[in-house]
Amino acid sequence: MADHDARTPAAGAAPAAVPPSAAVPADAVPTDAVPAGAAVPPGAVSADRGVGADDAVPVGVRMAAAWSWRLLVITAVLAVVGLLIARLHLIVVPVVVALLLSAVAQPAAAWLARAGWPRPLAAATVVLGGLGLISLVVWLVVRAFRRGYGDLAASVRTGLDDARNWLVNGPLGLSQQQLDHAAASVRRSLSDNRDLLTSGALSTATTVGHVLTGVLLALFTTFFFVKDGRQIWLWITGLLPRRVRDRVDQAGLRSWGTLISYVRATMLVALVDALGIGLAVAILGVPLALPLGVLVLLGSFIPLIGATLTGLVAVLVALVSKGLLTGLLVLAAVIAVQQLEGHVLQPLLLGRAVRIHPLAVALSIATGVLLAGIVGALVAVPLVAVLNTGIRALAEPAEPVAAPTPPAGP
Repeated sequence: MADHDARTPAAGAAPAAVPPSAAVPADAVPTDAVPAGAAVPPGAVSADRGVGADDAVPVGVRMAAAWSWRLLVITAVLAVVGLLIARLHLIVVPVVVALLLSAVAQPAAAWLARAGWPRPLAAATVVLGGLGLISLVVWLVVRAFRRGYGDLAASVRTGLDDARNWLVNGPLGLSQQQLDHAAASVRRSLSDNRDLLTSGALSTATTVGHVLTGVLLALFTTFFFVKDGRQIWLWITGLLPRRVRDRVDQAGLRSWGTLISYVRATMLVALVDALGIGLAVAILGVPLALPLGVLVLLGSFIPLIGATLTGLVAVLVALVSKGLLTGLLVLAAVIAVQQLEGHVLQPLLLGRAVRIHPLAVALSIATGVLLAGIVGALVAVPLVAVLNTGIRALAEPAEPVAAPTPPAGP
């Protein structure tokens, strides 16, 4: 009895502490031995099942597997979205173009609305005014092209004659019979591939029809984006859970501001490029100065490479029409304009609107070209800029909501 009393703690006394050397390992602790309401140790083992299969897998492998299946799901979703976009590109492309046009037109329409204009009238005035301006530019380009095409064609014929004389009388020493045989081979090849050329013409006609349809759809969508853009965005955010609507709305507003800033900066850069190269071409007397300037203007909307490629077209026209010296002078003008763009305009204007690394810009353009050609190159950088702004806004910690102040007592 005395031994029993010595081993049994007195009623109400605290249980004796277990020495560290006698502590039971966590992975050997049965869950049945854990008191009710207490936290279960991480390595506790259920008494009725023993060590499970998951417990035998290293933690690193389990984490890798968890990340892997999630990445597979995300990849599958992105693949499905990409397939849908590819199938619906005749609708997606005009909508994307409408977003870019809306970024240009919305500030002007908002200014008219603040001045007292009805919103539908303001949107229609801006959209139709922009359409009229584009139509005027197209008319001037076509008119200048018709006037300068004769001089360019004559210069090309002269250049071909000079090339033929060089091939016959130059170091190659080709005979006129060999040149005639080569020309006959070209004509025979065209005749043999007449069916292919005809199918290509039909495909071109179909493409022209798609382009006209896309233009009309883009104008129609632009009008409603300018007129009811805010209401459309609020309807989209209204489909989300209530707790995330405000954050998504703020992220969308910041992204829209980034898109507006990007389009404005790109238009200024493109205008400077077009004026610089166009004036150089006009001063040097190169034919088609206005069409070449407009071509540079359009190409400058593709960052890094657009103005350079279109400027090389101007160099080629100058080389064919005016000779080597004029071609070199136009090339010097293109290089000077590109230096101005790269060292002054890009950091000053686009650097504030698109806060992404130049490597990301180059990779996004390359990806856009591979996936969607010219349209992909056009929308790649603004898409990356908008996503960058939106993701950063969503990743910011939510601001704490202040508790309401109780009313003051009497």
